[in-house]
Amino acid sequence: MSNKDHWEKIYSTKEIDGVSWYQETPITSLNIIKALKLNLNASIIDVGAGKSFLADTLLNWGYNDITVLDISGNALNEVARRVAKENHKIKCIESNVTDLSSDQKYDVWHDRAVFHFITNNQEREKYLSLLNSSLNKEGYLIIGTFSEDGPLKCSGLDVQRYSIKELRELLKENFKFIDGFKEIHNTPFNTTQSFTFCTFKKIN
Repeated sequence: MSNKDHWEKIYSTKEIDGVSWYQETPITSLNIIKALKLNLNASIIDVGAGKSFLADTLLNWGYNDITVLDISGNALNEVARRVAKENHKIKCIESNVTDLSSDQKYDVWHDRAVFHFITNNQEREKYLSLLNSSLNKEGYLIIGTFSEDGPLKCSGLDVQRYSIKELRELLKENFKFIDGFKEIHNTPFNTTQSFTFCTFKKIN
């Protein structure tokens, strides 16, 4: 099964709260974005958005340039239908993140639980290159991955776990570290997952 087929099957066969990463309100990401005190015209991309409610909330807050990217068209269609009911407009990109092809530059690149699925060094370098070229200078990276004591697998796939120190080292060439912390995510299945969240500012 291809990577795309895997995720299309997940999002077409499971209820919205039937996946471990589900959050009724993505409060951690929202708090980080709120703390940045961005202009409401800031361009924000949610990478690997799935069916997340992050975009809905940001649009309700008044942000007007929101892009959601996911490999699953099924997931993107659901987000687009939801926000349309509130008369909001959103940009959808159906793509694997490492195949992203866009001329748009972003002020915020948000990634909760995509980067840790990239376990191949070549693909990881592609991701980092795209991240760097897609962000405006002094743009922000918000990244959440499984922490060093987090799960070894998710949705049947291997993951790469990261500590705050490891993310800082990986991104130090082009990004200034702003903040980082560990968080325990409570899944819909009454289990827990340990996450690392970091915020960086692009300097090169």
